[in-house]
Amino acid sequence: MSEQEVPGIDPAALPSGDGCAECLAGQDAGWWLHLRRCAACGHIGCCDSSPSQHATRHARESGHPFLTSFEPGEDWFWNIETDEYYTGPPLAGPASRPPTQPSPGPAGRVPGDWQSLLH
Repeated sequence: MSEQEVPGIDPAALPSGDGCAECLAGQDAGWWLHLRRCAACGHIGCCDSSPSQHATRHARESGHPFLTSFEPGEDWFWNIETDEYYTGPPLAGPASRPPTQPSPGPAGRVPGDWQSLLH
């Protein structure tokens, strides 16, 4: 199967924003360590090391098993159902959070003891 034919990955899906949608909306802990992108619909959520783990929650609730990094310099796909890395097609840009969106982030909402709150 070629990179272009992975069921569950939509190369045309645009990122939902430049940070975790739920954290930016003030849900749960409201901050992240790293960002992940749903390869099916573009939803941006926080990683599993983050307190709220919104990316995996979205993947499980939506039935969209493929996540990819939304961090600069990272290029991988992860299937939450099989616990395997995949090679996938290039996705519609941007490919990562902008430099103005820090990690951890968002700026001004990360607690001083953030390292002790990671999973």
